[in-house]
Amino acid sequence: MPEQTVVTRPETLTAEELIARAEELVPVLAERAARTEEERRVLDETVRDLVDAGLIRVATPGTYGGHGVDIDTLFEVGWRLGKGCGATAWFYTVTQSHNWMMGMATKEAQDEYFQSPDVISSSAYAPTGKAESAEGSWLISGRWPFSSGVDHAEWVFLGAIDPASKRLVYLQVPRSDITILDDWHPAGLRGTGSKSVVIDDPVFVPEYRAIWPGPVNPEARDRHGRASYGVPLRQVMPFVLATPLIGLAQGAVEVYTQRTKNRVVKLGSSQKSAAESPGPQFRIAESAAEADAAVAILRADLRELIEFGARDEPMSDIDRARYRRNHCYTTKLAVNAVNRIYDAAGANAILDPSPLARIHRDVNAGSHQVALLWDDIAELYGRVRLGVEPSAAMW
Repeated sequence: MPEQTVVTRPETLTAEELIARAEELVPVLAERAARTEEERRVLDETVRDLVDAGLIRVATPGTYGGHGVDIDTLFEVGWRLGKGCGATAWFYTVTQSHNWMMGMATKEAQDEYFQSPDVISSSAYAPTGKAESAEGSWLISGRWPFSSGVDHAEWVFLGAIDPASKRLVYLQVPRSDITILDDWHPAGLRGTGSKSVVIDDPVFVPEYRAIWPGPVNPEARDRHGRASYGVPLRQVMPFVLATPLIGLAQGAVEVYTQRTKNRVVKLGSSQKSAAESPGPQFRIAESAAEADAAVAILRADLRELIEFGARDEPMSDIDRARYRRNHCYTTKLAVNAVNRIYDAAGANAILDPSPLARIHRDVNAGSHQVALLWDDIAELYGRVRLGVEPSAAMW
């Protein structure tokens, strides 16, 4: 008889085990953070470590080799990685969001995409390219900026405006169909490798590779046993952008605390430990409170969202606006926590390779992401709270 082929499934880990593995990687990522920034992309060895730790499969549906956890675990892992390297955490949460989102795609697209449970993809959702109808499918071309992690991607999700419906659609394109333009020279988050995607000659995208952002997807929820698929996409995706910034704030508090413990302040002929000064004590207390509050707010929101998704009921406008408000407000908390510490860290903090200099650059750069801009979402929440109809663009 011929020898039987035995197919082994990847190791399945609990949420607690995944979080512990993320914590183990924090000092490794911190040691590599300066080089990650210099290379302007996440290092190959870091990607291997994330794969080996099972962390790339956190958002992969269990039906395709994931761990059977939901997006709350993605948040818990992501902010911890951010304590070591904000750029790596940004790469991680953004690329993982695609593996989560793919659970709402057609089965044909999922089967194609999840040939490996450790698949990595990037995205550029702003519809800056051109899409032409092609018998229910599309021909696309153009340039899409800010595609985080594209150097490591097997697939890219590109935003387009469907000519027929005038709706936004995300189109799944293989790496072989795109060119990477090395134009990523930002003020912060340099290590994310968020380069532009270019398609000069139009490429064909079949209809089954389209994901339409919009209402909930109960079919995906029931198929994969994942309650978050019962939640509107736009109430979920901004979490992946706020999460690394919260990790950066937590990391800044730890770095500044350790630095203050070891710092000696010289005053004329005398000297004393900086840890004895009220100024650093007050700043550590307030920044730590803001960083911890940011974790608590998003943790509570994600728990609510998962519970909501399991109930299969419409989400109120005020709840939708509240979740969007909290994405942006926790970003403000993270930025404030880092800036307060950075402002008191002295001249040495502005010199590379100071971790505080990099953290300061990264958290402020990340806060400029359009989904995290406070003014627009504060207006949205205020209008809904006051009973004034918000514009469709705000949603």
